[in-house]
Amino acid sequence: MPLSAFALILLAGIIHASWNIAAKKANGDARFAFQSGVFMAIVWAPVGIALGWRVVPGWGLKEWGFVALSGVLHVFYYVILLRGYRKSDLTVVYPLARGSGPLLSSLVAILFLGERISLIGVAGIAGVVLGVFLVAGGPGLWRKKHDAVQSARVKKGIRYGVLTGAFIAAYTVADSYAVKFLAMSPILLDYFSNFVRVGLLLPAALHDRATTARMWRAQWKYALLVAAISPVSYVLVLYAVQQAPISHVAPAREVSMLFAALIGGHLLREGDRLLRLLGAAFIAAGVVALALG
Repeated sequence: MPLSAFALILLAGIIHASWNIAAKKANGDARFAFQSGVFMAIVWAPVGIALGWRVVPGWGLKEWGFVALSGVLHVFYYVILLRGYRKSDLTVVYPLARGSGPLLSSLVAILFLGERISLIGVAGIAGVVLGVFLVAGGPGLWRKKHDAVQSARVKKGIRYGVLTGAFIAAYTVADSYAVKFLAMSPILLDYFSNFVRVGLLLPAALHDRATTARMWRAQWKYALLVAAISPVSYVLVLYAVQQAPISHVAPAREVSMLFAALIGGHLLREGDRLLRLLGAAFIAAGVVALALG
């Protein structure tokens, strides 16, 4: 993995952990996702217009098809993630989502896109997965089964985390194909697919307008933060994909867990900090192995 791609992933990891903590604190649902999408369309309009003025008119059916596909997959991903944050802890949902998604992405890239990975890369994936497991609670995930309420909460977190990870894998592969093989701009792909997301989420926002208005007033600061920084983290990843194999970039994104363990653990006061730091160490080791492999 080139050093430039590695640097992009590190920066993306900090930003990604930050906006997920904001989304968790917002405690929102599909209406929060809609609000974030509206703000995103407004905040990033100058960039979208400037970069797309001459490029977008040349898009064909295939390019617009990937824009639509990306929008649909991201809607499912975001809504399921938000629901997981309402039902369980960030330190359960986030690690499982981040761990299962890249693992699936790498397998698809290797099996169907013809990418190769060395033994060091395989060891890196193993280190990342083990680190994610420890950050999520390690053996304590099973010990909590004696507490019925906590056990149910953890099980919900596991289900939503893995389901979120499946959609992460799906949109990672689809979007990576678009930017790598169709040479689509990562910024434009993300910006225009956001309009698909907003359109799909509009019915949820209009269903109960009074509740939507109340939630908007309460959550607008979190939604604005997510809108302003979340596209940056993902676009950085897509640029990294243009420089390195998906099977290396996708698992390396788990470096965001290191920042989530240090920042999110302190702010949200969830879980055992020592265990999270140990998990973060495995993740860091796994990322280094991926960079070498």
